[in-house]
Amino acid sequence: MAQLKAISPCSSLNLSVHVPKSDLMLCNDNVSFSKKSALFQELGARNSELQGDAVVSNKGNGLRVHCNKGIQAVLSHDKATEVFDATKTKGLRGKLNKVVLAYSGGLDTSVIVPWLRENYGCEVVCFTADVGQGVGELEGLEQKAKASGACQLVVKDLQEEFVRDFIFPCLRAGAIYERKYLLGTSMARPVIAKAMVDVAKEVGADAVAHGCTGKGNDQVRFELTFFALNPELNVVAPWREWDITGREDAIEYAKKHNVPVPVTKKSIYSRDRNLWHLSHEGDILEDPANEPKEDMYMMSTSPEAAPDKPEYVEIGIVSGLPVSVNGVKLSPASLLSKLNEIGGKHGIGRIDMVENRLVGMKSRGVYETPGGTILFTAVRELESLTLDRETMQVKDSLALKYAELVYAGRWFDPLRESMDAFMEKITEKTNGSVRLKLYKGSVSVASRTSPNSLYREDISSFESGQIYDQADAAGFIRLYGLPMRVRAMLEKGI
Repeated sequence: MAQLKAISPCSSLNLSVHVPKSDLMLCNDNVSFSKKSALFQELGARNSELQGDAVVSNKGNGLRVHCNKGIQAVLSHDKATEVFDATKTKGLRGKLNKVVLAYSGGLDTSVIVPWLRENYGCEVVCFTADVGQGVGELEGLEQKAKASGACQLVVKDLQEEFVRDFIFPCLRAGAIYERKYLLGTSMARPVIAKAMVDVAKEVGADAVAHGCTGKGNDQVRFELTFFALNPELNVVAPWREWDITGREDAIEYAKKHNVPVPVTKKSIYSRDRNLWHLSHEGDILEDPANEPKEDMYMMSTSPEAAPDKPEYVEIGIVSGLPVSVNGVKLSPASLLSKLNEIGGKHGIGRIDMVENRLVGMKSRGVYETPGGTILFTAVRELESLTLDRETMQVKDSLALKYAELVYAGRWFDPLRESMDAFMEKITEKTNGSVRLKLYKGSVSVASRTSPNSLYREDISSFESGQIYDQADAAGFIRLYGLPMRVRAMLEKGI
């Protein structure tokens, strides 16, 4: 006869026990059966001595008991006892099959792995996107993930897709949030979330998870992408659920669950880096009255320490998008990397701003976007040749809404996609090249050329020409100013 052996309480547990050939009896007030009974194949036991609902089934000589409430005991036998992995059972908060976690290898995401297993009884597939954050950020991730309890780590190189399909459309649209922010983090989150949805399909996951806090914008950006691309996926956001309130709590949780705590030095700043930018938040930056310290910057040289000699760089543009640097055609990611290197050397692209977060609060951040600043300047200068006044005004007005949608995580919103079609159409003729002068933190235009330029020297010249008769201006001014003249006549009783 199998024996009961006490164990510590848990929310859910699967047990498999090999039973002897003799009849097996499991009895309480509600259920009793033997191996000969047909009910042995599948039974539900309620209010049993196992202190939980039980479903009992027989496969060969094995007995499997699924318990859905804090089970206090397991069945054992002299020959063999098998306790199934915790991921086969319901967790403290529910049951999920497999979760794809956005994983960085830092303390927070390392702790999330066992937390998901404990609370949702699931397998955890860690996912890391390479969006240009640097080789150092990707080293040793597989070992860290598996040491934390993950069954698998998936890494995808998204750099080209990130620049081509997310950065370049924003660049073409001229999207800038609140006059300064070039949307570095805002553009990266949807490309990562999109890849997570793809990975979830590949590995058969029924849920996705992220390590974003409940105070920031990123939680919205991830989850709106999940909703748009696969509304059937469950979404888990541990920071909105768990009792961990800070770094010390996380370290304690990691030790309790035998998770190796990352030994990397904790930065005093909260940073996010990708191929487009590097952001800095926290510490002294939380007070807008404090000037950023020079040792904080990582992508750009101080303008004061930049070379004393200016450098010229020429950007080739086709249909509103950059294609070459100094005459050399490059892939989107390679082109941006090249300009980051050049711009960073000259202290280009530092932005210090107080922005309005989507969740309602204001936050202060410092951004380094050297290559992006160069590209925005180049595209804008070329458009001064290729776009007429009305088109430029409409484009600029839509750019504000475009930036707002991207900042708010609505990348896959039909409105943004529709505006993107407009931007693509009106920049068809934005072809040419722009030569820029980089010097101690500043970017200034040196020359612009385009085969589709609307600028005509023979019309704009102060010299007399056949197309523009200066005498025509008198009638134009009278008609253009007629509303103002009528209003003044009314006020004066004329």
